[in-house]
Amino acid sequence: MELDDLYRRVIMDHYKNPRNRGKFENEAVTVDLNNPTCGDKISLQLIVDNGIVKDARYTGEGCSISMSSASMMTEAVKGKTLEEAKEMASRFSSLMQGEDVHFDDYEDIEALSGVNKFPARIKCATLAWNALRKGIDEERINH
Repeated sequence: MELDDLYRRVIMDHYKNPRNRGKFENEAVTVDLNNPTCGDKISLQLIVDNGIVKDARYTGEGCSISMSSASMMTEAVKGKTLEEAKEMASRFSSLMQGEDVHFDDYEDIEALSGVNKFPARIKCATLAWNALRKGIDEERINH
């Protein structure tokens, strides 16, 4: 099996079997973002306690790339400090710019590495990560 085929399967698995899709009943940091060029939308919720992302969920609609990226991101940031989560978002941006970046703590993210070959799709892949950055900034301002 070729690497591209494996990556495609990982992306489609996250799209068809999303992790952490839904909303929290209790209070959470909530960020709503959209990509007006393609119509992708995300509402990201973070439960943060003492500077640690205890849980993350999302709702939204969009292409397989944006929704898979949201699923992967919410899995990857659980248990991370705000600094670690923000650093992951920076590494993801580097991955989208074609840099050789590895996510040893959550390798599924690397399945999105081929997106950088399609510039119009980079915004799809980074939507959830931009929501994460904004959520971290809002959490820091409010606490």
